[in-house]
Amino acid sequence: MACREQTLSNDYAEALLDYILTEDDLKGMDYCTFKLDEQFTILYFRRLGMQQPINVNQYTYNSVPKLYGLMQDEDGRTGGFDTTSLSKTGVLQVQRPPLSLTGKGVIVGFVDTGIRYNMDVFMREDGSSRILSIWDQTIQGGTPPEGFCFGSEYTNAQINEALRSENPLSVVPSTDEDGHGTAMASAAVGKNTDFGSLFQGAAPDADIVMVKCREGKQYLRDYYMIPEGVPAYCDTDIGMAVKYLDQLAKVGRRPVVICIAMGTNWGDHAGNSVLSRYLSRIAEKRNRVVIIPSGNEGNAGHHYSSVFAMNGADIEQSVEMRVGENEPGFVMELWGGRPNIMSLSIRSPGGETIPTVDFRSRETRNFTFVYERTRITVDHVLVEQGSADELMVLRFTLPTAGVWTFHVTVQGDTGYGSFNMWLPITQFLRSETYFLRSTPYGTLTEPSLAKNVITPSAYNAANNSFYIDSSRGFGRDGDLKPDFAAPGVDVPTVLGNRSGSCMAVAITSGAAAQFMQWAVVEGNDVLAQSGEVKSYFIRGAVRDLDVIYPNRSWGFGRLNVARAFEIIAGTTLA
Repeated sequence: MACREQTLSNDYAEALLDYILTEDDLKGMDYCTFKLDEQFTILYFRRLGMQQPINVNQYTYNSVPKLYGLMQDEDGRTGGFDTTSLSKTGVLQVQRPPLSLTGKGVIVGFVDTGIRYNMDVFMREDGSSRILSIWDQTIQGGTPPEGFCFGSEYTNAQINEALRSENPLSVVPSTDEDGHGTAMASAAVGKNTDFGSLFQGAAPDADIVMVKCREGKQYLRDYYMIPEGVPAYCDTDIGMAVKYLDQLAKVGRRPVVICIAMGTNWGDHAGNSVLSRYLSRIAEKRNRVVIIPSGNEGNAGHHYSSVFAMNGADIEQSVEMRVGENEPGFVMELWGGRPNIMSLSIRSPGGETIPTVDFRSRETRNFTFVYERTRITVDHVLVEQGSADELMVLRFTLPTAGVWTFHVTVQGDTGYGSFNMWLPITQFLRSETYFLRSTPYGTLTEPSLAKNVITPSAYNAANNSFYIDSSRGFGRDGDLKPDFAAPGVDVPTVLGNRSGSCMAVAITSGAAAQFMQWAVVEGNDVLAQSGEVKSYFIRGAVRDLDVIYPNRSWGFGRLNVARAFEIIAGTTLA
């Protein structure tokens, strides 16, 4: 098969790796590789004979693909354009003289569901498109971008030709059926226009590049038991999309802001996944800014955390999880802190118990019950390669509705012990499934904990209240995330008001484009990158006297780009 076909075929598994494979490593395999850079690579290999598509003990956990969902809650109210979100963040103020920062000369790239390119908010005054290109990973009938082997790239010239056509989709067939990418782009970089009311995004003169990300292969959806019709995106395709956007930057002349409004609960929640480290590597580069949402898991009940004194004795902790009706299954993770060692017993709602098992044999264990149809597969990793911590991956098939109890025993001679458990993100579950004594903190989704990226949480700009669904910090290893909060409730988009941490990312991306215009395009700091932008935004954040910072919800305060410039100018104190 051609490499193009291997990337698309469900007969081939895939893995995002943090090392380069040699021919000797791959000898005898039917494979294809794609090199992201000198450290990171993607491997595609035939799945022949694999009855179970994923086996953590056969393949390292870190190389098992993860699936990511869109970080958007239900749509908010509709109505006229409201400038509250832009004003509260100082975006509106710096759009005006004397700074006049509108993102001119900056590229804002999105990895999302596509874009409705024929909407006038993405056009210039003369009717031409501000979209430099669209890479649609889902359409295989066109020409892929140079250096890539699948999807179809549509250039600015082709998009303009489509706009002049009576049937634009006959020329450029890419569109956004979901609307998420279009809403994100309009909030971040929408242009002043009139479609019944005035509308403007945060950086209305920035250029746009959209990667319409294809959804994960069916074998991954089957393993993670993703509900039908729910978008789920693979880290390999996200990695390729980021590489595509990264190549657009021209240091000292053409900065790129990369906006990814996706997240997952699979991962160590400490920024050590391969995708997180790749994003951090991109964010370190000059003239790149990478922005990731905190997630919408703060009120979902999908996280359990326990920290306790050991005093030289084994400690048993009981964790209760309620499974809703008609839940066909899910994959959850249990992470322990080193150097302690965990063992586990499970009690079903019907009272059947799996005796305490020490999983250090590195075998995949399968458990069934006499009176229930549930099957539980447990993979154990004593030293997970990315984090070096202990991990159990539990895959529930046909779980009985009701309360499940996990008895976690921690052994060790340290002064304290800890462990964390995460269920999948809300949209990856079909029923109301949650921990009875859940922990709202530590709910940041991956890859928001990548070291060098910018991670905003979400708040309501109308009343300065924290958005109840927004995920909260810190990282599992104590990393100080989120960085700050940005508006994420009833944020105006070209498709109506929307809520979620994705909207906080959209506004922050526009603010970053404003800053990069001042820094790079206008020559004030031509080597600026994510870390510097983050630092300026943290310094300019608005902080309340009755809140201790850094804060698990608010980070270092509320985003205010105008105040950041006041600090640069020396007209106010941080």
